[in-house]
Amino acid sequence: MAITDIKAFAHLTAADIETLGQELDTIRRDVELSLGERDARYIRRTIAAQRMLEAAGRATLFASRKRWAWLTGTALLSVAKIIENMELGHNISHGQWDWMNDPEIHSTSWEWDQTGPSGQWKHAHNYSHHTYTNIVDMDHDVGFGILRMTRDEEWKPINLAQPVANVVLAALFEWGIALHDLAITKEQMGIGRHNWFSEPNKQFMKKAGRQVAKDFVIFPALTGPAWKSTLKANATANLVRNLWAYAVIFCGHFPDGAEKFTQEQFENETHGEWYLRQMLGSANFDAGPVMGFMSGNLSYQIEHHLFPDIPSNRYPEMSVKVRELCDKYDLPYTTGSLGKQYLLAFRTIHKLALPDRFLKRTADDAPETSSERKFAGITLPSMPSMPSMPGNEWLAEHLPSDEWLAAHHWPVVDPVTGKRQGLRSALAEAKEALKEKARHEKEVLREAKTALQEKARVEKELLREKARNSEQGRSLSRFLRRNRKFA
Repeated sequence: MAITDIKAFAHLTAADIETLGQELDTIRRDVELSLGERDARYIRRTIAAQRMLEAAGRATLFASRKRWAWLTGTALLSVAKIIENMELGHNISHGQWDWMNDPEIHSTSWEWDQTGPSGQWKHAHNYSHHTYTNIVDMDHDVGFGILRMTRDEEWKPINLAQPVANVVLAALFEWGIALHDLAITKEQMGIGRHNWFSEPNKQFMKKAGRQVAKDFVIFPALTGPAWKSTLKANATANLVRNLWAYAVIFCGHFPDGAEKFTQEQFENETHGEWYLRQMLGSANFDAGPVMGFMSGNLSYQIEHHLFPDIPSNRYPEMSVKVRELCDKYDLPYTTGSLGKQYLLAFRTIHKLALPDRFLKRTADDAPETSSERKFAGITLPSMPSMPSMPGNEWLAEHLPSDEWLAAHHWPVVDPVTGKRQGLRSALAEAKEALKEKARHEKEVLREAKTALQEKARVEKELLREKARNSEQGRSLSRFLRRNRKFA
C-alpha cells in the first residue's frame, strides 16, 4: 500500500518535519523578497522570443511546399508551441508572475495555446493536484484516470490496454489533459456526465473550437496553395509539443522514488508534512539551461511542487538549497537523466497493466509504490523492527512515538561523520537487505537442489544394490536346484 505515516517512512520525528518546513519557508521567503526587475525582464523577453519564433515559423510555412521551408517552419513552430505551453502557459497560470501586477502576464487573464480552457486546468491542476499530490483517490492526476500507476488501485481488465492507451495519451496529450480537467470540473460542480449543455461543456467546446479552427483551418487557408503542407506542419508541431509535454510530466511524477500516499496520511497532515509529501512525491530529471528552459523548468519538479507559485527561473538556485536540506535530513533527492526517468515510468505503465498475481514484489516494497512497511524486519540501530501485518491498526498501536524516538536518539547519528541516518540510509539498507535475501534464497535453493540430488543418488544406489542382491539370490537358487540332481 502507499505511505500511511510519512514520519515513519521518512525516519523523521514530528519536530524534525516542522523544522524542515520552517527552513523551506525561509527559502521561499528569501526568493519572494528578492523578486524584481531581473525576473520581470526574463518573462517579458521569453514572451517576445516565443512570439517571434511563432511568427517566423508561420511566415516560413507560406513556402512550405518546399522541403526546407516545411522543415524549418515546422521546427520553429514546434519550439514556439513548447515554450508557450511549458514556460509561459503552465507557469503564468500557476500565478508565478502575479506579483508583477501586469494585466497581460497574470494567472486570471492568460489563455494558453492548448485545447482546454485555462480556468478548468487551473482548478483541476493548481488546486486538486498541488493540494492532494499523489494521494490515492484524491489526486486525479495519478494516471490521469486511464493508467494504473500504483498497486493501491485495483486491477481491472481494461488495464491490459495500458500500453496502447499510453501511446494515444502521449500523441494527444493536450486533448487528454483537457478532457481530464473537464471531467474533474463537472464532478466537483455536481454536473452529470451526459449534461451536454452544461457551462463547463460550453467553455470547453468554445476553446477547443477556436484551437481547431486556428491550427487546421485559418492558418492553413492563409498560406493559399501551400495549405496542405501547412496543415501537416501544424499537426506535426502539435504532436511534437504533446510528446514533449507528456515526457516532462511523466518524468516528474511517475519514476521510481515519486511516492504515493493514503488518505490516512492526509487527514491530520501538518504544514511541514505537506512540504515533505511534495518532496517525496516528485522527481527531477537532469537538465542544462536549454533543456530546463524548454521544460518550463519542470526538470525541477521537486522545487515546483514545493513552491508552485514561485517564478520558474528561480528553481535552479532554489534546488541547491533543497538538496542541502535533503543531505541534512538524509532524505532522497530523486533525479536522473530524462531517458532513465521516462524508462522507469514506462516500465511501471506496462508492469501494472498486468494483474498483481503476475508481479513479484509486494505492494509495500515495489519500486514504483512503497510504504513504511518496506522496512519491516529491517532493524536500523536504535529502531524497532516493524512486522508486516495487514491493516492500519498495527501502525497506530506499534509505530514508535516521538517521545520514544527522542529517548532512543533516533534518527540515528553516525558517530564518525556526525550525520543523521534517515530515509536515504534506510532505503540503501533495505536495498542491500533485499539483495541479501535474494542471495540467501538462492543459496537455500542451491542447497535444496544439492540435497535432492544426493537423495536421488542414494536411492538409485540402493535400488542397484537391491537389484544385485536379487540377482545373486536367483543365481544361488539355480545353483542349489542343479546340485540337488546330483545329490
